[in-house]
Amino acid sequence: CYSSLLSIVCYSSLLSIYVSGPVEEENPEFWRAQGCDLFLCAIPPKVWALPPSQHARILKGQMHNQSGEETVMTMDTFPHAGLLKTYSVDFQIPDSSSTATAYLCGVKTNLNTVGVNAAARNGICKTQKGNEVTSILKWAKDAGKSVGIVTTTRASRKWYSDADMPASAKKEGCTDISQNPSVDPIRVIVIHELCFSMTQRDGRHLISDWQKMKVGKVARYVWNRTDFDAVDPDTTDYLMALFEPGDLRFDVERDPTMDPSIAETTEKAIHQCLWVTSSVSFPVCVSGGRIDQGHHASRASMALHETVAFDNAVAKGLELTNEEETLTLVTADHSHAFTFNGYPFRGQSILGKSPLYGKDMLPYTTLMYGNGPGYKVVDNKRPDIRNVDTQSKDYVQLSAVPLDTETHGGEDVAVLARGPMAHLFHGVQEQSYLAHAMAYAGCVGRDLRHCESRPQHTNTQRILVTTTDDDRNSAPSQVSSISLVTALLAAVLH
Repeated sequence: CYSSLLSIVCYSSLLSIYVSGPVEEENPEFWRAQGCDLFLCAIPPKVWALPPSQHARILKGQMHNQSGEETVMTMDTFPHAGLLKTYSVDFQIPDSSSTATAYLCGVKTNLNTVGVNAAARNGICKTQKGNEVTSILKWAKDAGKSVGIVTTTRASRKWYSDADMPASAKKEGCTDISQNPSVDPIRVIVIHELCFSMTQRDGRHLISDWQKMKVGKVARYVWNRTDFDAVDPDTTDYLMALFEPGDLRFDVERDPTMDPSIAETTEKAIHQCLWVTSSVSFPVCVSGGRIDQGHHASRASMALHETVAFDNAVAKGLELTNEEETLTLVTADHSHAFTFNGYPFRGQSILGKSPLYGKDMLPYTTLMYGNGPGYKVVDNKRPDIRNVDTQSKDYVQLSAVPLDTETHGGEDVAVLARGPMAHLFHGVQEQSYLAHAMAYAGCVGRDLRHCESRPQHTNTQRILVTTTDDDRNSAPSQVSSISLVTALLAAVLH
């Protein structure tokens, strides 16, 4: 979520051949017009249940000594659901930067680029100028609302500081990604990476810069559990919490005396925004990014336990907010090459082996990957895993194609919604539709006609929108917050 706030291009290695999409898709207005046209015509659908993650659902139940299949996750209780098409402008299967730009900025873009439209080119910094786009978090800030960000991962995988940047990128005007929290007035930042505080080659210390910019405000920076728990939202204007040298540890390996859980950081972020804004609406973005990293490593146990922890964060968010005033969304930005197969018995461990053997008379796990580091064929023979503990947190699932890291998948991902205007999230839509629907529901961004036509209470700053009841002419409902809960890079919702 955090990366989508930035108006920079985040690069990985350059592609040897550039593949371009249709020219009209390089114009951000193409996606904006499409999104607005769709949600203005939205009709409240009947309740449609879409399973967010049958694998994690079974694991969650089995963690409580149940069979697992019948378990109801918090995400399962969301009454409205839709599907989002995740392709980028130039590739069928996207990366996380292009999808974040789509669902937070409302504009689809090219692979390996973030915060810019598709006219910008991966690896060519000078093409970002004039092609920057902004996110719904920026729109919310412009409307005077607080913004909170929580993630279990580092803020970026490239260009932590100017020391990581090639000379050509600096010459063309690009900046490192870590500078942005020091210039963006984000109310709560929980990024879980101490690397962010490093001193840059230009002599800047970004944590110090962030604190100096909050003159006249109480801005707290914490790096450990004790100081984090001691933060009083009632006396704190801004909070930045960075716990680990890189990503937060996987939840099953986390030391609870040192690092809080994603549910606990979500609670702190919501309390912080509620206390400092009173009745003003706010978006809080919560990212379970370690789900993605578990999948990339083909460690299904880690990925699914992270998903369960994320579902607990969703539950905490619902507990702390009023559903009549809060729109809560759960989504993923893409899927993974992850499969559930083999006719396992009811109640069998989701991390176990299929009761059926292959034609080579060897067992296989019910969870596997299409590609990744789990390829273990030697001399045309699969490994014999009869005596292998596949339920271990460190077990690497088998995969069909050898790769150092498993790739994303190209399936549509689900968006689950509850609260005011949840009916907008329905059917099969472009992923860029999501930002426009959120903006419409929260009365931020470009189209405020439906908000301006309704009077506000004289003693609050809550924004009025129409109710989600089937009767679209019923009385308006107050929305005091938008809680965007998103499992970034997760394969849990495809």
